[in-house]
Amino acid sequence: MPALVFLVGYRGTGKTTVARMVAQHLGVDWIDADPLLEELHGKTIKQIFADEGEAGFRAKEAALLTALCQRDHCVIATGGGIVLQESNRAQMRQAGTVVWLTAGATTLWQRIQQDPTTTARRPNLTGGGLAEVEELLRVREPLYRDCAHLTIDTEDRSPEQVADAIRTQLAGEKSL
Repeated sequence: MPALVFLVGYRGTGKTTVARMVAQHLGVDWIDADPLLEELHGKTIKQIFADEGEAGFRAKEAALLTALCQRDHCVIATGGGIVLQESNRAQMRQAGTVVWLTAGATTLWQRIQQDPTTTARRPNLTGGGLAEVEELLRVREPLYRDCAHLTIDTEDRSPEQVADAIRTQLAGEKSL
């Protein structure tokens, strides 16, 4: 296994659930970066956005990523916007293997609607709804692609199937 495995992708791709499964199979720790960031700062992401704006949140997110990159043998579920800063993309690529989890906008929107914590903990970034998902995917997909070593489509796959696909691809990596 690489020193670190980063799961990147839009909200609703299953990063948290899949990170837990992959880590358990590999016998390593896993971290969900968003709840850890909330714990460290005593506020939800939505509250951080309200108090400090997106720039304040992104600075906290980048600082946490730098700390997480010092760990070893860990699977990390990142926040969906971690890729917005080029330095974050470079840092993840250098520190470990970056796995991009993908799904279509409609599927993501349906998954987000089924997650009761989304509204309470996450801000709308461009107005909400399916249009927000489509717009943010348009902006972020090239950035996810830029830093990903591996890409796994989560559309019509269970979390177990996604985790199995990651484990299979990690096992086949030449650098391992």
